Amino acid sequence: MLRKEYPRPQFVREDWLNLNGEWAFEWDDQRVGVDEHWGRGESAFTRTIQVPFCYESQLSGVEDKGVHDVVWYSRTFELPQGWEGRRVVLHFGAVDYRADVYVNGELVCTHEGGHVSFSADITHALQAGANVVVVRAEDDARDIALPRGKQYWKDQSESIFYTRTTGIWQTVWLEAVQAVHLDHVKMTPDIDRNTVQLRTFVNGLPGAGATDVQLRVKVSFQGEEVAQQVSRIRKAVDNVTVQLADYNYHLSRPERWWTPEHPHLYDIQFELLVDGQVADSVASYFGMRKISVENGKLCLNNHPYYMRLVLDQGYFPEGLLTAPSDDALRRDVELTKEMGFNGARKHQKIEDPRYLYWCDRLGLLVWGEAANACDMNETYLQRMTQEWQAAVERDYNHPCIVAWVPLNESWGVPNILTDAREQHHASAMYHVTKALDPHRLVISNDGWEHMKSDLLTIHDYEWREEVLTERYSTVERAVAARPADRQLHVGGTVYQDEPILVSEFGGIAYKKSEWEGWGYSGADSDEDFLARLAAVVRPLIASPVVQGFCYTQLTDVEQEI
Repeated sequence: MLRKEYPRPQFVREDWLNLNGEWAFEWDDQRVGVDEHWGRGESAFTRTIQVPFCYESQLSGVEDKGVHDVVWYSRTFELPQGWEGRRVVLHFGAVDYRADVYVNGELVCTHEGGHVSFSADITHALQAGANVVVVRAEDDARDIALPRGKQYWKDQSESIFYTRTTGIWQTVWLEAVQAVHLDHVKMTPDIDRNTVQLRTFVNGLPGAGATDVQLRVKVSFQGEEVAQQVSRIRKAVDNVTVQLADYNYHLSRPERWWTPEHPHLYDIQFELLVDGQVADSVASYFGMRKISVENGKLCLNNHPYYMRLVLDQGYFPEGLLTAPSDDALRRDVELTKEMGFNGARKHQKIEDPRYLYWCDRLGLLVWGEAANACDMNETYLQRMTQEWQAAVERDYNHPCIVAWVPLNESWGVPNILTDAREQHHASAMYHVTKALDPHRLVISNDGWEHMKSDLLTIHDYEWREEVLTERYSTVERAVAARPADRQLHVGGTVYQDEPILVSEFGGIAYKKSEWEGWGYSGADSDEDFLARLAAVVRPLIASPVVQGFCYTQLTDVEQEI
């Protein structure tokens, strides 16, 4: 079985069961509903598949690139000993795009959103001995108003679009909890006050006064306890502030803050006490980190910070959107840092939490980006808004994430230059993101045609050094630029001293002679590649106005070289 690692590294419980591995599998392109036999897993499945890899991938064992909008999965499981009397929760890391989940023939949940996690309490549907879980996944390959990122709606990959991912593509797993347990905890560090604000979400909380529920929090740094406190939990959503202890005399606060150069993390243990007894215990971590704009300067931990990002689309030759192993995710982070980058822009993909975990641990800034659609309608608006909010909530605690990007290059809003409705949508995505997370930067529409944004981000694939040098020599020239013949602002929005970053540039293929697909420009030799690379990097580093860049890109992806 591949992908054995714990799938939710920021909220770890001991009692869990990995359901990855071989499942029965079938596609059923004509079936629009479910009958009793399919729901119970009793129909004649003719294939098997290795979960969590989509059927289009090599690692799935199927590797069929054909379009099958409806696919079915089935497998049996038995609960581990010691789980008796507890609630059992079934988790899915991600299923693209819509999932109906059955346990022993009973529909336990339905979920839409192909890139975010979901779960269901399945206790009521379980039986003694073997249990059957069935998943029906539906993913309309041709619907361009579906948030899909780089997944192509045509039969064959071309240009900057790649093979689709249909169905389960992240870990499926079970865990056991008590009736009263933590659903999740949002952690907001404050380096200026040396505190961490906890927002607790508790499931199964009894009526007011019926039971004494408390939260015990223990915080340590490199084995040294820096805080412990017990707080009364009075409602399902509550707030707790934890003051971190004074440091040892030889340490100052900045020496424990999180940066890419020094990714310091605090360990935190949550214990939910019901009538004095531990009902739930969860291990997590956080980083004391602040991202902000101060007087027009992009700052990390109150100091100006130059971002050297690389565009990373998170595709793997063997698994497509799914990494073949946790080690592969870690190695991508290590290689990114070894090449001199201090961050990555995850492009058109809401990434596996295990990738974010390694960015937290090893020290890599991340811009979290939505998987966009290519057209806008009323259904898209509902889908996009719902999935994006779930992504921001899921990944809120990762110190590596410093910026949110709901839209890229006007994808899903192709007429934003003149269409007021599309402008409202971009503005709404900015403001709802800031409402969910006021502590990070938000870019409404990365690349050009910005509505309100915290950064002015520009996509510029100009390759002539002298042109780039002049273009980014002053703020006025940078703001007046029209790379790709696109305006940088729309809808009456104007530049208001936001930090300027070139968030896509480069795109130089290493060897033109090896091209078998699509690319921006190519080199004929090692020397030519280095010369071309220097010609686009030097002007940005030398610029008095550019405060960071994102180079395209970390790897080839299918035909994109």
